[in-house]
Amino acid sequence: MREYVETPARQAATLDVRAHRPWPVPEGSWLQAQTWERLCFLHWRVPRAALRELVPERLEIETFDGSAWLGITPFRITGLRVRGLLPVPRLSSFLELNVRTYVSPGEKPGIWFFALDAESRFFAEAAKRLYRLPYHHARMSWWLRGNEVEYRSERTGARFAGEYAPGGEVAPPEQGTLEHFLTERYCLYTEHGGELYRAEIHHPPWPLQEAEAELEENTMAPVELDGEPLAHYSARQDVVIWPLETA
Repeated sequence: MREYVETPARQAATLDVRAHRPWPVPEGSWLQAQTWERLCFLHWRVPRAALRELVPERLEIETFDGSAWLGITPFRITGLRVRGLLPVPRLSSFLELNVRTYVSPGEKPGIWFFALDAESRFFAEAAKRLYRLPYHHARMSWWLRGNEVEYRSERTGARFAGEYAPGGEVAPPEQGTLEHFLTERYCLYTEHGGELYRAEIHHPPWPLQEAEAELEENTMAPVELDGEPLAHYSARQDVVIWPLETA
């Protein structure tokens, strides 16, 4: 129970750390807060052209070192709450896995999600309505062995099964590096009814570690993936998220 009381203070305190942001935090009030635990960034190089038809024309698909990048990120959400309220036991913690790439409309570079799987049916439906994101309810599970995570997600047409574990020192990504490009993102984009929308996000710099990952099955991506992924791990990240607005 102590965690449900301490988590809101920790999440709200993220706004005390702002110097790293590429633009100021929004003037309005954030809507919700989440804590992301044992997250693994899995990234593959993909041809920019392979993603072009899957992303609205108004959004440029950003590249690094000549390639677009597709990410798959398994993790666990805890401390989910609406601003001003405490997390609700049994509703505020669940597994999530998302599939993403990196985009920009000319300013405020952010994230485009191809799919987001959630263990919570309630959250998946609510997020689809509030944020117009392609959420799916999925059968999900994980097993923890020390720092090693065995993670599984399954729904119609999409499966993920693999293991990952951190290694090396914890450090924020340096400006100008690939790690910074892939992780330091402070908004998301989505489209609904022909209109482009954006939701602002805030969190401290990512506490990253190199990671090792072994995938048993992965049919999550909308395009073919080649080779082994670049893997990074973060033990915990506290996040606040603003309401959706017209981009």
